[in-house]
Amino acid sequence: MNHETTGDDMTTDLIQSAYRRTWWALVLRGLLGVAVGAVILWRPIESIAAFALLIAIWALFGGITQMVHAFDLRVVFSKWWVLLLGGLLSVGFGIAALYYYPVLSLTFAVVWTAWWFFLTGGIAIYAAMMERQAGAPWGWTFTFGIVTIVAGAFAFVSPPATLAGLMGLLAGFAIVTGIVLLIGASRLASIKREVSGMVGGRPATAH
Repeated sequence: MNHETTGDDMTTDLIQSAYRRTWWALVLRGLLGVAVGAVILWRPIESIAAFALLIAIWALFGGITQMVHAFDLRVVFSKWWVLLLGGLLSVGFGIAALYYYPVLSLTFAVVWTAWWFFLTGGIAIYAAMMERQAGAPWGWTFTFGIVTIVAGAFAFVSPPATLAGLMGLLAGFAIVTGIVLLIGASRLASIKREVSGMVGGRPATAH
């Protein structure tokens, strides 16, 4: 029947369109990730400056968004002012980070990294003590906690090394993510060829 054939063609066109959008999205994001990672490794100083600017802009954007969200919730959420205060602080930090660019943003990155190490190390040591009380092996967990706290102290006393480590981590994450996305795009194309082959080889159904 003609209307059945037309319906099948429309479904096929929709599937093809969705495939093309998904494939291109994976490819472009993958190439962008690899390019960003390569640029960070190639031009580390400029990348650190861009990273500092990104922190300031992100604080501004996040703060404004949180303030708008707070006003939206003021009717149903009695503590909406807490969100508003957090948004104001974030906006204030963003403005200060732009004014004292790039020192304040980079200082924030170093302090945040160090405190993350300290918090992780403290949790690991606490978990090790719990494991010891329970009679479970606790040595490796305790060692991990100590090493992490030492890393936090090192991050505080050596900001250049901390920033270099952060940029290396960002570059590695961007490159790995980009490669994974490109592999996904290749796999998607392979699946499409397999499905097209099966559909193309299927005998026609008499109507």
